[in-house]
Amino acid sequence: QVHLVESGGGLVQPGGTLRLSCAASGFTFSSYVMSWYRQAPGKERELVAAISRIGGATNYTDSVKGRSTISRDNPKNTVYLQINSLKPEDTAVYYCKANGGGSVVAPSGSTYWGQGTQVTVSS
Repeated sequence: QVHLVESGGGLVQPGGTLRLSCAASGFTFSSYVMSWYRQAPGKERELVAAISRIGGATNYTDSVKGRSTISRDNPKNTVYLQINSLKPEDTAVYYCKANGGGSVVAPSGSTYWGQGTQVTVSS
């Protein structure tokens, strides 16, 4: 059975740093493109960052580019997302996603989602 479990969300002050983790099980983690998405209230879910199967390629949405890092540890079946200089507009539920095909620009194929973790940026 596939599981993607996100952790690390919470309340953070503007300008702070957050590191999210997503622990995967039930599939061959190293064969999947891993991504982080987020969904703010009243908005569509959007791709935040993606990383290739062995971590050699990454992709970031413009709003987090330069202040965010996606990484993965294949032996630990875990993908991470660190966002620095957090802004109130980063407030959203953050989801981990696994794709069996495609690329960091356009993940595709078989898809698994985590349940999400809330990130709130507020003073």
